[in-house]
Amino acid sequence: MTQLSETGRAQHTAPPGQPMTHRQIMETLTGLLTGMFVAILSSTIVSNALPRIIADLHAGENAYTWVITATLLAMTVTTPIWGKLSDLVDRKLLVQLSLLIFMAGSLIAGFSVDVGQLIAARAIQGIGAGGISALTQTVLAVMVSPRERGRYSGYNGGVYALGTVVGPLVGGAIVDTSWLGWRWCFFIGIPIAAIAMVVLQKTMHLPSVKRPVRIDWLGTTLVTAAASLLLVWVSFAGEKYAWLSWQTVLMVGGTLVLAVVLVIVELKVREPVLPVRLLRGRTVALAVAASLAVGVSMYVGTTFLSQYFQLARGASPTMAGLETLPMVLGLAFMAVVGGRIITGTGRWKPILVLGSLLALAGVSLLSTARADTPYALLALYMVMLGAGVGMTMQNLVLAVQNQVRIQEMGAASAIVTFMRSLGGAVGVCVLGAVLSTRITHYVNDGLAAIGSHAAGGSGHGLPKLAELPGPVRAVVEAAYGHGVADVFLIDAPLALLTVIAVLFIKEVPLRSSTQATHPAPAATAAHSADTIGSS
Repeated sequence: MTQLSETGRAQHTAPPGQPMTHRQIMETLTGLLTGMFVAILSSTIVSNALPRIIADLHAGENAYTWVITATLLAMTVTTPIWGKLSDLVDRKLLVQLSLLIFMAGSLIAGFSVDVGQLIAARAIQGIGAGGISALTQTVLAVMVSPRERGRYSGYNGGVYALGTVVGPLVGGAIVDTSWLGWRWCFFIGIPIAAIAMVVLQKTMHLPSVKRPVRIDWLGTTLVTAAASLLLVWVSFAGEKYAWLSWQTVLMVGGTLVLAVVLVIVELKVREPVLPVRLLRGRTVALAVAASLAVGVSMYVGTTFLSQYFQLARGASPTMAGLETLPMVLGLAFMAVVGGRIITGTGRWKPILVLGSLLALAGVSLLSTARADTPYALLALYMVMLGAGVGMTMQNLVLAVQNQVRIQEMGAASAIVTFMRSLGGAVGVCVLGAVLSTRITHYVNDGLAAIGSHAAGGSGHGLPKLAELPGPVRAVVEAAYGHGVADVFLIDAPLALLTVIAVLFIKEVPLRSSTQATHPAPAATAAHSADTIGSS
């Protein structure tokens, strides 16, 4: 390799046709992962602070749901849009734009005077976070060949796990500190995002994207409408209206119609925001299906285990966060180790197979948990689930990136990330409704068994265990222990789907260059279609 100058721009970019050094990659990756960390932090930091925030803004239970849903919805629906833009527009500019949008949303959220303003600000945060999430995957794919990408993708998984752990702990500490207050849950991300921008300005020097900008406005509108309608339906079904109701028929039917129209449009346009042509390839199609199922397992674990420890075992919010550490540490450790093994051996399918099996085992074993299950066993089950997710989450993206042309890298990566987020969002909403129903059933049965007529709760509100009589508290704790286990039992078939999908993925040797010298059949078909369309 030509010796690079140690001054100026040459420190951070390799000569044409030559790979970047490890130092150059890590310098740029530091800025990217700092942005990724603050995006994850913004999603998790409010979990323990929301009761205080909602009370101070004099809002109700509906607002509680939408403060979370607004961010998740915006992040999910904009991910494929950011991914496609990264194939058409300068990636450095897009990363900086996504960070600026995130900072603007954080600033507005911190100064919110009512819950409507806060929800709108959280949506703006979600748009920025969606960009950070999608662009991190794309930029890494441009910098590093698939053969070497595993070790760096592992860092991404580790940062995700770190943000998941740190967020609730920091949020709880902030609201408990009188001289800070809940508004700092939003302000704290601004300086971190600013640091990421400074680092990226100095270190990110990627090849310029020189393609005509043809934005698929119709496809963008359709994918946003379809995903939004689906997420709104599952957010309110079972609470605002019955699962089997005219609202359900209208929303589900509308989602299906929009999805069909979206596929038709995306097959015809030259620069589709969601390149469905890629799904003709077996690896891409199976990886997308597996990613959807992995998203459910990942979000179910992070969402319902905290509720289990607080309401089935009486832990405080902070202690519940600490007790879920085995799952997060398993995710972080195996994301890094799995990535290094792939880089060292060049084999990625064995890691995916082992990871999917571990996730299935973890989910299945957690379905046997009860309120009095020894913590040592729970920790083992959580480690297995976390390790499985850590070994599959990033490497499914790697499998897809290895199959597509560089011109489609952003959109292809975003498809996998989009389906993972969509699966997680839908899965949490649906399984949350199932949990509510199961808890009501178990509480009623338990109260009848002890001859009590005390109100056990419907499962829609969270009980205050300290205010319940001893026998009733025991019934409620047992109900939550059994109910959360049922959620994991329902998730087990989806975890099995991940295993099946991974087993049928054909392993293609990892390329040693960021350029695809032999495009996959799906990519070739897409290229041919574009050529015909332009002639």
